[in-house]
Amino acid sequence: MSNSGAITSSKKPLNFNTHWDVLLENENFVKVFLSDVLENYIIKQRWYGGKASKLKYIELSEYFKIQQKGEVYFGLILEVNFVEAFYQHYFLPIAFVTDENFAQKDRILPVQIKDQNGYIIDATNLEAFRKLVFERIATATPKDTTKVQYHKSHLFNNVTYKSSRFMGLEQSNTSLVYNDKYVLKFFRRIFADKNPDYEMSRFLSEKKEFKNTPSYLGSINLVDSENVNITIGLMQEMIPNEGDAWDYTLVQFHKVFSNLEYKKIEVNSLPNTKLFERLDIQDIPPQIIDWVGLNLFLQVQTLAKRTAEMHICLGSEFEETAFTPAHYNGDYTVWLKNKVLYQFQNRLNTVENNLHKLDGLALDLANHFLDKKNIIRKRFVDFDWTKLKGERIRIHGDYHLGQVLVKDNDFYILDFEGEPESTIRDRKVKQPPLKDVAGLFRSFHYAIYANIFNNQENYPYSQDDLFVAGELLYRYITSLFLGTYVTETQNANLNLGYNQERIFILKYCLLEKAVYELGYELNSRPQWAVIPLKGISNIINH
Repeated sequence: MSNSGAITSSKKPLNFNTHWDVLLENENFVKVFLSDVLENYIIKQRWYGGKASKLKYIELSEYFKIQQKGEVYFGLILEVNFVEAFYQHYFLPIAFVTDENFAQKDRILPVQIKDQNGYIIDATNLEAFRKLVFERIATATPKDTTKVQYHKSHLFNNVTYKSSRFMGLEQSNTSLVYNDKYVLKFFRRIFADKNPDYEMSRFLSEKKEFKNTPSYLGSINLVDSENVNITIGLMQEMIPNEGDAWDYTLVQFHKVFSNLEYKKIEVNSLPNTKLFERLDIQDIPPQIIDWVGLNLFLQVQTLAKRTAEMHICLGSEFEETAFTPAHYNGDYTVWLKNKVLYQFQNRLNTVENNLHKLDGLALDLANHFLDKKNIIRKRFVDFDWTKLKGERIRIHGDYHLGQVLVKDNDFYILDFEGEPESTIRDRKVKQPPLKDVAGLFRSFHYAIYANIFNNQENYPYSQDDLFVAGELLYRYITSLFLGTYVTETQNANLNLGYNQERIFILKYCLLEKAVYELGYELNSRPQWAVIPLKGISNIINH
């Protein structure tokens, strides 16, 4: 391995006396390619999800041709093995280029193929590759039985390639924009199954005609050597938008907190409301409307309606078993408790190992979390499925304000891949729809406290007063959302269970979500750990 690394770093490229379209059959090439060269390349990529672990070696799990009329590229499925005894699979399309000046940052390996000097690069850099993939989807036949299966929707008829570009900075996937109208998402980390994003997008768009998500236009799936269907790419319409709901909400919440000073509001004089009380807009006191603004409440109402409509679509299927509603049962309960208790133990360890990174309020809340660990564990264990009458359905699974686009006072929901930490199988488990609602509520809570912590010097109020105002804002927003959402779902006969059950599920999912967030924050940005810790404290003290 060390020899190959030395060779490839030398100025003279390795010579392989073989044609490009059979290069992957050359054992020597594969050996060199998978060595230090590819390892050094992959760990630098934004889409590489193994940065917290130690890479041991890379194996070529599968390769296939992406081709059209004699033009050939390779798709590689790489198995990345880690010292910690687990592995991940990644998709990497490759091309051979001879232009000295091309894709200098994305070169993987300098090589000589049939005495022609050039470089192996990530193929997404090549317009010719992007055009080929577009055309393969656009001309796909209804029944593709080949190894690489291209599929197109009836909405993707009579389209011709005009242009392509990268969408911009992304983490886990690579998205290409075509004709400024369509987006092709290449999944980088892949799983031996259909990707939930593909399944959900196709189901909502094609089968249920749900309008507030990007339309499904096509896909690329690979049938691997074990006859398993793996999603490689997903083509959708591009929604012109004004940004995501997270950035939008931060701006709106900043205005709300600025209004405290502008309108000379005495925080402690504002009327309170119960947590998770179902409210309609006319139930919100005039003082609160005056402080927050009617427009923000109207937008919360719209988002609640769109969330309800998505769940109604997902809960109204009676043919396709992957989407038919299910009741609570013992199997689900065992699965849930195992999942949340494992996660909780992991977070306890993470908090204990990271206490030294915390101070002030965050440290106080972290110690409170450790003191209350038995109470939290009991909350997770106290899940009695026999008392629950509602239904479980396929849900978004990673629903937060960053997964929603804003356009013309309306909202469009995207990215149905599910919770990044979960296995592909777990992401497809039918869950209470209120789990998505809890995800959004946690996102509202984040946006409130991110505003307080990031803009404290701009608000002439004590932190305690800002916390009181923040909790009030959270209560009214979530109560209005809940009131709208429950009415919409009940009118459509989506069974969420009785009122007490709904509150129980919501609190359970909020606690689960906040514990999940805690691990992410402590590992990525400890200064933000105060927000999920505050959320956990609020939930267990309520």
